[in-house]
Amino acid sequence: MNTYAVILAAGQGTRMKSKLYKVLHPVCGTPMVEHVTENVSQLGVEKIVTIVGHGAEKVQEQLGAKSEYALQAEQLGTAHAVQQAASLIEGQAGTTLVVCGDTPLIRPETMQALLDHHHATGAKATILTAIADNPTGYGRILRNEAGSVKRIVEQKDASAEEQLVTEINTGTYCFDNESLFEALKLVSNDNVQGEYYLPDVIEILQKQGETVAAFATDSFEETLGVNDRVALSEAERIMRARIAEKHMRAGVSIIDPASTYISAQAEIGRDTVLQPNVMIEGNTKIGEDCFISSGTTVSNSVIGNRTSIRSSHVYDSTVGEDVAVGPFAHLRPQSNLGNDVKIGNFVEVKKASLGNNSKVSHLSYIGDAEVGTNVNIGCGTITVNYDGKNKYQTTIEDDSFIGCNSNLIAPVTIGKGSYVAAGSTISKNVPSDALAIARARQENKEGYVTKLNGKK
Repeated sequence: MNTYAVILAAGQGTRMKSKLYKVLHPVCGTPMVEHVTENVSQLGVEKIVTIVGHGAEKVQEQLGAKSEYALQAEQLGTAHAVQQAASLIEGQAGTTLVVCGDTPLIRPETMQALLDHHHATGAKATILTAIADNPTGYGRILRNEAGSVKRIVEQKDASAEEQLVTEINTGTYCFDNESLFEALKLVSNDNVQGEYYLPDVIEILQKQGETVAAFATDSFEETLGVNDRVALSEAERIMRARIAEKHMRAGVSIIDPASTYISAQAEIGRDTVLQPNVMIEGNTKIGEDCFISSGTTVSNSVIGNRTSIRSSHVYDSTVGEDVAVGPFAHLRPQSNLGNDVKIGNFVEVKKASLGNNSKVSHLSYIGDAEVGTNVNIGCGTITVNYDGKNKYQTTIEDDSFIGCNSNLIAPVTIGKGSYVAAGSTISKNVPSDALAIARARQENKEGYVTKLNGKK
């Protein structure tokens, strides 16, 4: 039997008080609607249809080919939103899962359990419910004496007695697809908000004598709908804890999960240690036996095995094995470090490659450079890559030694095995195995200070 999914993502989300379309707000680095789409795709559905409205182009740009799309030009309620998918799935035999695009925490396992219960009961509609300590704002599940679902009443339309009910509608449903679209044609907007509510389909199906079931999840937090910044931060907290637990169970040591941020896409090898106040962002991959100290950010980068990064920032870069970075180093985009490399304190690297066993131990800037193997770059070295209009390349070949406080004026090549004397400003290529000295000759003027003081 085919399964379809409709993701409701057309609302503007005014309570977010944001210029960013609500479902595009990230949770652990991934937009909410993308979390939902990824989770739904794990169910093996035949087709995913995302209902878009405000910010439609940006949602489509984010999700791309992961979904098909239907536009809800006017936001007239959830039933009206689902109707927009009619041209794509109406009349098809099968089951349709309806889920909100602002519920990033619902696990695939929970949605699969909902589908299984729906099929097992032979229901035309099945509601995912949960028990809420504070149900304010949620639709309430009203049951009859036998415990079957009688109807769903929205918060705005609920009586004082009905508002005391703690079993809530999570906004996630399963429907027989053909029955769903037939019932949608009968939904009216005779309510306080003047909207077409999807829960009204439940009452319509019941009046037709069809079976309506409910599947209760034991995790209310999993069903959290994000409508404002407070709920967004709560979703972030819950997902961050989930992600940390997954990595710890896979063999990663996280000293303080509550203060450690790991993106949903990150991969971390076993026996790696993350100290408190570490941020692992984007599509980062960290190898085994690494040490990431407090105050470190690693974003969209690949880190090899047995590498340590101490209180440093690494962005869009590749770091090899057995590398030491920091403290207080900055690897800017397109930095590429080989194995056994050392990048020391207050070193900045940008769009540069360093070969195996090369070292830049302190207080240097290496930008737009190609550095070979076994190169030692002394303290205070600068690759002078910018003339005010254009960037130029510096090449330092294998086994070279760059003395402290050297300026390498690009474009320039330092030949294999050559030495640059400390304090030199190099503007011409240096041949292999040569010593380059480019500094003013020292001259001592004896007695100068005495004469100077005598004039006062």
